[in-house]
Amino acid sequence: MSAPIITNKIGVIVDSFQVGVKEGLVKAKQVGADGVQIYAVKGELDPANLSPAARKEWKAYIESLGLEISALVGDLGGHGFQDPAQNREKIEKSKRIMELGFDLGTNIVTTHIGIVPADNNSRVYETMHTACEELSRFASDMNGYFAIETGPESSAQLKSFLDGLGTKGVSVNFDPANMVMVTGDDPVQGVYNLKDYIVHTHAKDGIKLGHIDPRDVYGDYGYEVELDHEKIAIMAESGSAFREVPLGEGGVDWNGYLQALNDIGYKGYLTIEREVGTNPEVDIELAVNFLKKFRG
Repeated sequence: MSAPIITNKIGVIVDSFQVGVKEGLVKAKQVGADGVQIYAVKGELDPANLSPAARKEWKAYIESLGLEISALVGDLGGHGFQDPAQNREKIEKSKRIMELGFDLGTNIVTTHIGIVPADNNSRVYETMHTACEELSRFASDMNGYFAIETGPESSAQLKSFLDGLGTKGVSVNFDPANMVMVTGDDPVQGVYNLKDYIVHTHAKDGIKLGHIDPRDVYGDYGYEVELDHEKIAIMAESGSAFREVPLGEGGVDWNGYLQALNDIGYKGYLTIEREVGTNPEVDIELAVNFLKKFRG
């Protein structure tokens, strides 16, 4: 297959630089990104810590660098929205992150909701569905999106879950590497399966070394493992089941994947996520240049 020509903007997750938000924004500009994604769960961008004036200052600073925000990361960890005892608090926090996103100029918040059970009559499925229905209505009323990151389950399973929500306020943040590394699902087919829901993507690559239970990566309610990004980064760097690798060096078929995004009319961001490596700045710049080669 010949290389597709893309017009998508290229983003970078600021936190991947591991230097704090302000310096990370400067570095994102230096490596040639068009926009950025920023964690808004705790720390500098926690909605609870930001007054209206502070939000305006952040927005102005980002714009002064010639950047825009592709999305906020609103991933609250733990068991996603599988635990009914935690969902009220998590739903409200997610809503506050969405409101912050609008204040900063984006209508997309990416998140993990937990592994969607294969049994849609299970109590966990019902708990997740109820939470996502509420989030979906909230986002739809604002013309916004909570975008679920792909990976924990097959694209067909995720589509079935989303089809049942009734609104598209809960949609998809497509991460091709997660599918390659964990479930072994085909990202190219995944794009076609989820074409009605993809509002944001992560540009990441990886290889699968052996079988792993997705619950050991993403956790599951009633299972001893919870979602922990630091733990996943260690698994991706030195674990026995998968590796995150620089763009173009893994199992993602970039020609096929980017062509599929073109085919479905996706015009949003390709946002680089680098969760491993001792020199993320070098890896991120290489990734920006890798994607720019497809601009023709």
